[in-house]
Amino acid sequence: MAPRPSLGLRARLLFAFALLCVVTAAAVSGGMYVQARNAILQRAQDAAVHAMTSRLQALYPLQTATPDQDQLDEIATAATDHDCCGFAVYGEMHSPAAEPPEVGPPEVGPPEVGPPGRWRPGGKPPLVNLGVISPELRREVAGGLTAWQRVVLQDGPWLIVGTPLLIVEQGRPTRLSGIEVYVARSLAAEQLSIDELALSAWGTGGAALAFAVVLAWLAGRGVLGPVRELGRAARLLGEGEMRTRIVVRGSDELADVARTFNNTAAELERHVKQLREMEADARRFVADVSHELRTPLAALAAVADVLDEEAAGLPEHAGQAARLVSQETLNLTGLVNDLIEISRFDSGVAALVLNEVDVAELVRSTLRARGWSEPVHTELPPAVTALLDPRRVDVILANLVGNALRHGEPPVSVRLSADPHWIALEVRDHGPGLDEAVLPHVFDRFYKASAARTRSEGSGLGLAIARENARLHRGDLTVTNAPDGGAMFTLRLPRRAPDPDGEPE
Repeated sequence: MAPRPSLGLRARLLFAFALLCVVTAAAVSGGMYVQARNAILQRAQDAAVHAMTSRLQALYPLQTATPDQDQLDEIATAATDHDCCGFAVYGEMHSPAAEPPEVGPPEVGPPEVGPPGRWRPGGKPPLVNLGVISPELRREVAGGLTAWQRVVLQDGPWLIVGTPLLIVEQGRPTRLSGIEVYVARSLAAEQLSIDELALSAWGTGGAALAFAVVLAWLAGRGVLGPVRELGRAARLLGEGEMRTRIVVRGSDELADVARTFNNTAAELERHVKQLREMEADARRFVADVSHELRTPLAALAAVADVLDEEAAGLPEHAGQAARLVSQETLNLTGLVNDLIEISRFDSGVAALVLNEVDVAELVRSTLRARGWSEPVHTELPPAVTALLDPRRVDVILANLVGNALRHGEPPVSVRLSADPHWIALEVRDHGPGLDEAVLPHVFDRFYKASAARTRSEGSGLGLAIARENARLHRGDLTVTNAPDGGAMFTLRLPRRAPDPDGEPE
């Protein structure tokens, strides 16, 4: 499963700061807005109730408990001042007589905002009629309570306060007169204040968000700069630049990380240097020992040849010993030659001697020289030429075919294929193949898959040398198990000489 894409550390830091700022600003500004809005509306309501009560006190004592239309109009006029309008109801009569205007439902949440409107003395009161008073408010006032409600009309929000007129007589209980007085006051000014408060809250939130983004950017710059430097240094260290260090700034946690990295890099550099020195010493030792063994081995080989020739005339046990000495001398000579060859690769002195060769003929020559022409089946198309080092390709093929004949089962085949830029030689047998655990180590030095092969003779360097020769040509040597059984080695080599950059021409 492909990893899910994620935001970078800088983007996450900016998002976290912005989200925190938005949530905080929304909570603080929203709470302040609600409290201020309620306070403004509560003051407007209290002021309207107090003003209406004060004006209605001038009506006492009432001239009559059963007013006519003119008296209702007088009561409504007494409840009206310069910034509100009054309305009186008694039974089926109401004052002033007017058609109900178009109104909206009573407010449940914040009032809807419309163009500011205010009743002017001498004009037609737009709200004083039964149409703007809800049945709920009528029931509250008719029950003897002072009540209020906010409604939203076309010209904006309004506050309607209703109160009953009471009859108070000495020596008798207070009773309702049946006259209801309502006062409507425009909340346009309060709504404007609330709108300004909301705008201020939005402005504060926006400024806080901008500040949070700038702060997050500065914080990200201070934190991510050392992190990026640490990542760059880690990449360089992974690429082999053991002298990579980080400049330590300050004394915070990031500085501790930088110091830890520098200490780790210094210790790693020391260990790598020691390992390289040990590896160089080991390679030099192998090369020196191999070269020193060549002279005595040459003498031993000469003696072994003589013993091998005389083995037939010697007693049985002496003959077997002579043949064993001859064979082991040959094996030791092969091991020393392989060690010398591998040391050349390690020291970087191995070089190619390139010639334009017919690849099919080169394969046939390798098989003929070792007597393998009969047991090995070949598929070699003609006229396939390449610029190669014949001796090194011969070494590769000899190792691959020899392993297939010794450890695999017949038939063993060699197949040549080519394209304009590359040639490929496939060497396979039809034996049990290689165990999956063995495949990754086939080209390791001195590795012998004795558990997967019938025999484990040889130095264990043949396939390692074969791959090094392939890589010296800027090619490669790989191994797989064939689908129908057997191990299959594939040698890919460029048809032209490698250029200085290491790619085929």
